[in-house]
Amino acid sequence: MTTTNTDSKNYNYDYLVIGGGSGGIGSAKRAASLYGAKVAVIEKARLGGTCVNVGCVPKKVMWNAATIADTLSHDAHHYGFGGVKQAVETFDWPKLKNARDKYVKRLNGIYANGFKSAGVEHIQGTASFQDSHTLQVDPMDGSSNFTTVTAKYILIATGGHPYYPPGEGVEKHCICSDGFFELEELPKVAVLVGAGYIAVELAGVLNSLGSEVHLVVRQGKALREFDSTISEALDTEMVKAGIIIHRNTKGVASVVMGENGTKNVTTISGDTINGADVVIVATGRKPNIEGLNLDKVGVSCTEKGYIEVDEYQNTSCSTIFALGDVCGDVELTPMAIAAGRRLADRILGGESQKEAKVSYENVPTVVFSHPPIGTLGVTEQGAIDKYGKDNIKTYESGFANLYYGIFDVDADDKPKTRMKLITAGVEEKVVGIHCIGMASDEMMQGFGVAMKMGATKADMDSCIAIHPTASEELVTMGVWGTSSAHSGAKVSPLTHHNVAPN
Repeated sequence: MTTTNTDSKNYNYDYLVIGGGSGGIGSAKRAASLYGAKVAVIEKARLGGTCVNVGCVPKKVMWNAATIADTLSHDAHHYGFGGVKQAVETFDWPKLKNARDKYVKRLNGIYANGFKSAGVEHIQGTASFQDSHTLQVDPMDGSSNFTTVTAKYILIATGGHPYYPPGEGVEKHCICSDGFFELEELPKVAVLVGAGYIAVELAGVLNSLGSEVHLVVRQGKALREFDSTISEALDTEMVKAGIIIHRNTKGVASVVMGENGTKNVTTISGDTINGADVVIVATGRKPNIEGLNLDKVGVSCTEKGYIEVDEYQNTSCSTIFALGDVCGDVELTPMAIAAGRRLADRILGGESQKEAKVSYENVPTVVFSHPPIGTLGVTEQGAIDKYGKDNIKTYESGFANLYYGIFDVDADDKPKTRMKLITAGVEEKVVGIHCIGMASDEMMQGFGVAMKMGATKADMDSCIAIHPTASEELVTMGVWGTSSAHSGAKVSPLTHHNVAPN
């Protein structure tokens, strides 16, 4: 580890942050407002980072619109509302885009005002290391009028960016998830390339809003790293919703221009999709480290280009820290914010905070698919690998939410909620919770708290459930059904009065 005497000179700032995204902003404001540090954030683009500008926030706006479309198209008439299907035909993409973009711009302003309130200086430009305390900041106008700033501590929170996989014409004729938010109109035919949560979310949005959607996955299904119960249930619902899934393609071989400005996609397996208005590639992200001059200050990176850090966000240089997507561990906005705040506590909070750090274990997360997914802890296979098959017990349930109870359709046509609770050891400590279905996104937070506190199956059973809700199924699984006595058993509880009979 590079060592430097941080008390040997005066610096322009106590704390410099490279990157005005969630983690950087959270850390900077904590340092300035709570500890009175002199802080600046260097950001070349709009404040808020990926999440606010081309990620979580505008994505959720689009998901909300798609959910409204689903309600109008498929659900409202079951509740006695007539003529609402026609409302979907009046959907105005440009109007939605304008409202969404105005909201994001307002958030950019809120962040800027937050800096002023906290006493954080905003420096616009591109930063590069000159030494372990010094950054050169180049202006965005392309001129050579750079400035040099110094700090006792420097944080790298530059996030990541989408990347294009190899293939003829892929980068030239496709857009990434960032480009999705620049679309001026709803595409008639859209091809999504990828099997992760971004591809799944955008496919669901476009499908619900009226596009013909093709999802290209390298192997058999999307979200392969999720618990199999969840990934299989999502696959079923996507097919039922009309998304055309191209399986076992091994990726995209080429994208070429077709007639009238459309694109023709050919996969490595030989599958073809012709006449796409837009091809969106969502096959992964890479860390933003280019141009930082990390080698000049001895900051080590992994083979994949992520900055190497320990549990305290320390890099291999003692005055430089890193967190968030640039490190590649639990790439979630709340995770970066929490890590940034704990880091500010540790380096500026004195002796009482010297061990402050964030926990990367049992972090709840949500996929805003259609239907949404909530997941927390290990998958069933992960639990088997970690604890042994004979030391775990799983509880599963599948049911139609009460919302669909009055629908005059066959039971098999009602959307199903799937839930799985995974426990380990004699005490049946809860080590995994996975669900897919209506409200899975909102119910997961409370169960995240429970798992952080070390909840057992008995703790879940002892909780009085809120009725009638879908979440009560998670705290009553195995109580209403019959539990098998041997280890490794799957327990499927009986459908009871909090859910609609299938």
